[in-house]
Amino acid sequence: MPNLRPGRRGSEVPAREGRPATRIPVPVARAVVDCAVYVDGKRQPGRIGYAEALGQVRATGRGFVWVGLHAPDDAQMADVGTAFGLHELVVEDAVHAHQRPKLEIYDDTQFLVLRTVKYVEHESMAHASEVVETGEIMIFAGTDFVVTVRHGDHTHLSGVRHRLEENPSRLALGPTAVLHAIADRVVDSYLAVTERMDSDVVATEEAVFGRHRHGLQIDPVYLLKREVLEMRRAVYPLTTPLARLTDPQNPMVPKEIKRHFRDVADHLATVVERVVEYDEVLTSLLDAAAAKVGLQQNTDMRKISAWVAIGAVPTMVAGIYGMNFDHMPELHQTWGYPAVLTALIIVCTALFVVFRRHDWL
Repeated sequence: MPNLRPGRRGSEVPAREGRPATRIPVPVARAVVDCAVYVDGKRQPGRIGYAEALGQVRATGRGFVWVGLHAPDDAQMADVGTAFGLHELVVEDAVHAHQRPKLEIYDDTQFLVLRTVKYVEHESMAHASEVVETGEIMIFAGTDFVVTVRHGDHTHLSGVRHRLEENPSRLALGPTAVLHAIADRVVDSYLAVTERMDSDVVATEEAVFGRHRHGLQIDPVYLLKREVLEMRRAVYPLTTPLARLTDPQNPMVPKEIKRHFRDVADHLATVVERVVEYDEVLTSLLDAAAAKVGLQQNTDMRKISAWVAIGAVPTMVAGIYGMNFDHMPELHQTWGYPAVLTALIIVCTALFVVFRRHDWL
């Protein structure tokens, strides 16, 4: 289920008498996770601000800047957008999460939105409240800069940055190399999550078609179905952006990077096939579970009806003998009471045997 943290907002000073509440702006540095300049694939030493880094790159005409942000607010993202010349529409999208995967091109800047997923550990589906946790990564890739914006607690990109820094030849290909590395990391996480979800689908299938003493719990099936649909909304729309990134007519992505994007697209196709398969299996399981619950209800109603029929016999006899009449059969005989009890036991036992033979009890 979606678990996107809202962006950090500025601190608000409480309103006083006659004065409205004021918001204290939070520096952009609070949202910056990392910022570096890369020349020929190598990270330049020292700490540097994003505006200074961009000025250095454009002054020398070499390398590019990679700025990583985590959940920036409106003011912070507006400052970054102004410095890098980002379109106001994508700046707004970067602040407000819950975007669907997409690729938009503004002049010489590519804006890619990726939905991230994380498998939530649980003992069993019967005790789970969530299976996948989602987040977002948004990437602005220009000719001399990359700006990444993350939403969610599991969307760390430090590992991607470190792996790229260990491979300067790949990083020397420019901002699109970073774009590919992040997309590759996200799609690989899809594969890992679908492999973990496979065990949940198998366990749910066994629960539906297995024998249960205490009846079938259908709620876990609905929960897993909901989580698979959430997973499908995260991965399926990404097929179109990847197709555009691998398009031979796309001049913004180097040929070498396109080859790597094709590999990412192949992995995504595998993920989509798995998710669609899980969706179809769970739809069938819901139908089977609903039918099984209906059969269980019919069985319970037959049992209730059988016990009501057995209980009706002594109820009828007790009702007859409870009437205020003096002339009743065997009323004044000493063996009358045991005889009536014996007759009731025989009749009720016979009904029990008949119902049991017909699988009503």
